[in-house]
Amino acid sequence: MMTNVYKEPQAIVQRIRAGLITMGSATKAELSQRLGISFPTISKFLAQMEKDEEIRYTGDDDSSGGRRAKRYTYDPEYMLGLAIFIEKTETNYSIFNCIGEIKEQGAGPSVLQQDVDVLGDLIETLIEKYPKLRSIAIGVPGAVNNGRIIYIPPYRQFSDYDLKEEFESRFQIRVVVENDMNAAVLGYASNFEIENESLVYLYFGQNGPGSGMMINGDVIRGNTFFAGEISFVPQYDNQTFRQALQQGNHDSRTVLSEESQIDAVARLIATFASITNPRAVIFCEDEVNETILSRIAERSSTYIPKEHLPLLLKRNLSEDYWNGLQRLALDQMIADPL
Repeated sequence: MMTNVYKEPQAIVQRIRAGLITMGSATKAELSQRLGISFPTISKFLAQMEKDEEIRYTGDDDSSGGRRAKRYTYDPEYMLGLAIFIEKTETNYSIFNCIGEIKEQGAGPSVLQQDVDVLGDLIETLIEKYPKLRSIAIGVPGAVNNGRIIYIPPYRQFSDYDLKEEFESRFQIRVVVENDMNAAVLGYASNFEIENESLVYLYFGQNGPGSGMMINGDVIRGNTFFAGEISFVPQYDNQTFRQALQQGNHDSRTVLSEESQIDAVARLIATFASITNPRAVIFCEDEVNETILSRIAERSSTYIPKEHLPLLLKRNLSEDYWNGLQRLALDQMIADPL
């Protein structure tokens, strides 16, 4: 059974893995200095990791008069990760190594239209093909509490379903389950190496509007893990944000065009600005263009002083989503296996 408490040797191995993957290559002295771990301890653990073929000796550094230092790299193929994101119309997956190189990508029918057994069968097939899989990150269009999906309308068969427990017990591999927009905002921040910033990522999407929020570098999930469910934000006395966007059409993808839709988004931006004061609000590039962003910014400034409004940006949501899931899977991969 997985535990959040690591014994000291496990913690040291975890830090060495992270250090070598981040640095690309390092000598014992460089790792000792970077990680704050004694040289003899680093030497001991590197010897075992080299024996296990987890790291590689890549040669000696040039001599500065004394003994030449050995340089090591982490074997990126030693462990693999699996990222899966589930949408209304399809299920996408990606196999990658420790430095993010893609081994395989694929897509199939949405498991949301079927049941969780279909997802389990897909994972089992990929594990059989890639026995070095050590972590799985699953993104879902719903609220998630520590691996349990707690809100995912209209897919009732997945509601209150603990995917993390189900798949960790079945496959003995670390699993993390995350809300799609939380993964996207994490991926955006990771891609641009943004730290200690406040951001909001918006998507109007296939299953209704949602958002991922980051405050001072931390993804915000909230007291009951319901943060970001902006569909419920009340607007115009008798409408929620989702109702204001839909304009009576409940089936098709939201495309911002009507003045009332622009106003609804502008009010939401002003709400974020007055509560969390983010540096930027990021939109899916398929849902906005520069003209629409300008209209939103102009309208938002009628509700809150312009100098306090965030930057309005557009991004490739799929790219940020994948980056976020890979980051989550890599964090699990670096930790010791179950």
